[in-house]
Amino acid sequence: MDIDRKARAELKRQEPKILWFTGLSAAGKSTIANLVDARLHALGKHTYLLDGDNIRLGLNRDLGYSDADRVENIRRIAEVAGLMADAGLIVLVAFISPFRRERGMARKLVGPGEFVEIFVDTPIAVAEARDPKGLYKKARAGQLKEFTGIDSPYETPENPEIRIDTTRTSAEDAAEQIVSFLKLPG
Repeated sequence: MDIDRKARAELKRQEPKILWFTGLSAAGKSTIANLVDARLHALGKHTYLLDGDNIRLGLNRDLGYSDADRVENIRRIAEVAGLMADAGLIVLVAFISPFRRERGMARKLVGPGEFVEIFVDTPIAVAEARDPKGLYKKARAGQLKEFTGIDSPYETPENPEIRIDTTRTSAEDAAEQIVSFLKLPG
């Protein structure tokens, strides 16, 4: 193709990135990603936020929550994020993404320095206390099977570029930390 990744990024005057937010349900991934998205938009950056609301209801509505479906869910999300980064966008991806292998696969879709793993580190007790959708309560009652952190594993990142301890850092401060990490010109 005549127009490549570099040309698209130059037109947007930015470096494409995938900002991959991972953590337990109710950790604050989407909240922080939304704040980062707003800050980047205010700086004139071209972004797109992928989360459960715009993926599970459309592209991945045929998937359940078995380990195999979770792997396929993240594979599809990673492919979409890779295409969007190829278009020159800064893509914010906010999903539990419980398995290291799939997060590693997503990292390999883009060049060095273009994938930023952001571990939204929230103890399960804190996430359960937040539980805005009542999912932990349903999982504990046996009404929701294969729920990450209860009866399905979450593999914490080994070397994330950014770790946000939500017991010590507000969502607003986390967003500022992430935007500062990006070292954007201007």
